[in-house]
Amino acid sequence: MTKKLACLASTALVGCLLSATAAMAQSTGSQANEVDSVVVTATGQRAVAGQIVETLPKSRASVDAAFLATQSTGQNVFQSLNLLPGVSFTNNDPYGSSGGNLRLRGFDGARVSVTFDGVPLNDTGNYAVYPNQQLDAELIDRASVNLGTTDVDSPTASATGGTINYITRKPSHEFGGIADASIGDDNYRRGFLMLDTGDIGPLGTRAFVAGSWQKYDKWKGPGSLEKKQVNARIMQDIGDRGDFVSLAVNYNENRNNNIRQLSLAEFNAFGKNLDYTATCTNRVINAGTRTITETAPAVPGNCTDYYGRQVNPSNTGSVRGSALFHLTDNVRLTIDPSFQYTLADGGSQLATVAETDARVRGTNGAAKDLNGDGDTADTVAFFAPSVTNTRRYTVTSSLIWDLNEDHRIRVAYTGDYGRHRQTGEYTTLDADGNPTNVFGGKEGHGAKVLTSDGSFLRARDRFSIAQLNQAAAEYRGKFMDSRLTVNLGVRAPFFKRELNNYCYTQNASTLTGVVSGFTVLCTTQVPNAAAADGSVTFGTSATKYIKPWSATVKYDKVLPNAGATYDLGGGSTVYVSYAEGFSSPRTDNLYTATLVNGVGSPADTRPETTKTYDLGYRFSSPTIMATAALWKTDYQNRIVQSYDPDLGISIDRNVGAVKAWGFDTQAAWALEEYLTVTGSFSYNNSEIQDDLINGAAAGNVIPLSGKQIVETPKYTFGGRVDWDVTDAFHVGVQGKYTGNRFSTDVNDEVAPHYTVWDLSLEYDLPFAKKTYAQLNVNNLFNETYFGSISSRTNALPIAGVTGTGVPTYYIGSPRTVQFTLRTEF
Repeated sequence: MTKKLACLASTALVGCLLSATAAMAQSTGSQANEVDSVVVTATGQRAVAGQIVETLPKSRASVDAAFLATQSTGQNVFQSLNLLPGVSFTNNDPYGSSGGNLRLRGFDGARVSVTFDGVPLNDTGNYAVYPNQQLDAELIDRASVNLGTTDVDSPTASATGGTINYITRKPSHEFGGIADASIGDDNYRRGFLMLDTGDIGPLGTRAFVAGSWQKYDKWKGPGSLEKKQVNARIMQDIGDRGDFVSLAVNYNENRNNNIRQLSLAEFNAFGKNLDYTATCTNRVINAGTRTITETAPAVPGNCTDYYGRQVNPSNTGSVRGSALFHLTDNVRLTIDPSFQYTLADGGSQLATVAETDARVRGTNGAAKDLNGDGDTADTVAFFAPSVTNTRRYTVTSSLIWDLNEDHRIRVAYTGDYGRHRQTGEYTTLDADGNPTNVFGGKEGHGAKVLTSDGSFLRARDRFSIAQLNQAAAEYRGKFMDSRLTVNLGVRAPFFKRELNNYCYTQNASTLTGVVSGFTVLCTTQVPNAAAADGSVTFGTSATKYIKPWSATVKYDKVLPNAGATYDLGGGSTVYVSYAEGFSSPRTDNLYTATLVNGVGSPADTRPETTKTYDLGYRFSSPTIMATAALWKTDYQNRIVQSYDPDLGISIDRNVGAVKAWGFDTQAAWALEEYLTVTGSFSYNNSEIQDDLINGAAAGNVIPLSGKQIVETPKYTFGGRVDWDVTDAFHVGVQGKYTGNRFSTDVNDEVAPHYTVWDLSLEYDLPFAKKTYAQLNVNNLFNETYFGSISSRTNALPIAGVTGTGVPTYYIGSPRTVQFTLRTEF
């Protein structure tokens, strides 16, 4: 077989790997450990129609750079993984800058370990991942998904549902680069440029530098989305055994206006195009009568549903080192240090404060003129975003000892230290009701709102430290003439959170259905004398608060994993695996405090744990590649999370024990040298085991037993056809079917199934090394569907249970056309 045939569908689900490189892994240690984990045939082929053949006893699927290039430029990498089995990603806009919702075998994104060159990307506080902040696709070498399991060195205290890993391309040995420019619907504009230095200097040092910019209007309603990104990497090879040192940097800025989510009733009454208002007015939406009324706000700037305050800014960056050294012929050391910086809004809140408010009067009791009109008789509106600022230091390292050709031992260590600052400093609004700074009064950004005693108004004030120390060990052995490969491993995370709440909060044990963040009072005023239970009140109010408090919580778990792969011959292999997972509680959950012996104490939140079993089969031939896996996962303390964009917080619900099982399969078939078909199918069945007792009142039970997990389709299908019509003209068509998804824990509201088709046309031009024009059409048939879901416990009343929820949905974006001109030189 020729190399062309082996790679003929490099735009298929999984890219072609012919060189002696590692299968997709996360850290340098994992890459070094898996360097020979791909089956190499006598002709030197590792892939057919883009399918990677692995001996690892894991359910893993991947995409490569060639596939990513067929997708819309600027698209986030999670959307490009959506055709893989077990993956369900809903994009919030056609170009990827609004983020989206990830599900992996039913796990939400916070339960999936996402790494970038071995660097953990899950937020240190709530473990969320942010698709719109990911690396430009032109710079991604490969991206892969571990379904249901982690790698032995996965740097995480949160992953119970698997991993997503992607790695940056290496600088080329030759001078060159890539440039592309794109235009599209919704006034889309994007430019990308990358330059490779090639080998320079006496040591053959190589590097690249890259930058991109994109901006476009929201597909509905007023507002726009803008993204800027800069990347660079420098690399030095050492000797002839693969040793190297590398340093990479990344900086990303997003300035986005949010797209409004709709309830089912709003969608039925007003259609998909209902969005935020273009001017600062108060709006009342009545879905029952299908009416919308708007009035001028009584307090200037205090407007609801105004797009100008629905902002989602972020500044993120990282510095990533990686190194591989042979200490001896059979002992290798890898080290991956990194630093990450994050400044981002978690929500865009508005606050109104009277100039005589006790928080304004503070310790000296004097009112203050906040709006500069010469009196203290007004109520003034301010912007009060929930800002998170994180500085994170991480190192992963591995020592790999090849005992001989058939036996290997690996030990690994991860240290991850994150300083997590959550604030909500108020800042002013302009005359049109827009915030004067998107980060509020955060130091170094907007102007704070000072009170009469010199303090400043704020909605929350927390400082946390998240510290992970993790040890891991792994043995891999080959037996029976290398037909049997056995992996035995253990991962032991030791996780600690230091918590400091500098504001007053209500006692969570006295509240019903209150989420952390609703009942915070940040003030310098002196409270009344403490009550017998340690709580305090202010002035004549009877509301009881817990005084500012500090605490340290610790979680640890020993997590074994084991697996085996057996080569049946004739291109067939089977594998079996077992892995345990663990996720420690999120910061926001722990700040929902209760009074214990008169002082604040973090909520008694239990870690989530899982046990996952996989039984899989793989087949490869020169023209066909196929994989299939049966899996089963048992959960304890299953946490369901949804994000409320109006409140700016993530709402967690513990639904208890869950049992889930399913089936994942994918295949690729090279029908001819010019025609390839790939496809995937997944079935996911999850069942909550017990009803939820909602408080102490008799009969206050939420009927969850037997219900399916929210936001998780039972059936998904994905597929793609790649056709080289001529040597210069290439056509790709891909589609994804997503089955019904429940939007409530009790399964009383459902988002119906949908199918989205995409088209890509590429025409090669006779310029430079490679130049082509590409047309992408997303949602080819203009399907209307519900995308990401902010789920709730119930939508309809339940006897004996107070209140109902209102699930909301991002509506899928309509047909979108994008044109790109790209050149490689």
